[in-house]
Amino acid sequence: MPSERFERLFTPLEANELIPRLEVLMRELQVEATNLRTAVANLTRADRGLAGADFNQLMESSPELREIANRMAEMAAQIESFGCILKDIEQGLVDFPFDSDGEIAFLCWQYGEPHVIAWHSIEDGFAGRKPLRGAPKTYLN
Repeated sequence: MPSERFERLFTPLEANELIPRLEVLMRELQVEATNLRTAVANLTRADRGLAGADFNQLMESSPELREIANRMAEMAAQIESFGCILKDIEQGLVDFPFDSDGEIAFLCWQYGEPHVIAWHSIEDGFAGRKPLRGAPKTYLN
């Protein structure tokens, strides 16, 4: 039964079934993020007048930046269309709402982990990750 705040709640098995698709999307998203940073650096180097511009001004001045940002938005939307939450592109973090003994918490996956091995309360976030029962602790920091 989904909560009022989230479309769906996941079991660890359901979250793990999405990991192969999430790995591909996250890898592509991280590549596009690098492309965006490079394009912004090149643009501001080529046009010193844009050096102090905010992100919206940069987007307006460059079709290339808009294209990259649009691709990133599409990938992020695809990730979230599964019912999970994209938390951080650089760290590759995705959360899955789940029922933890009657309370909503998040299963937590980080790009590079073979499957979901941790969870955290909504308040604690990534820093409060705890291992799932039976998950190897070697991946947790």
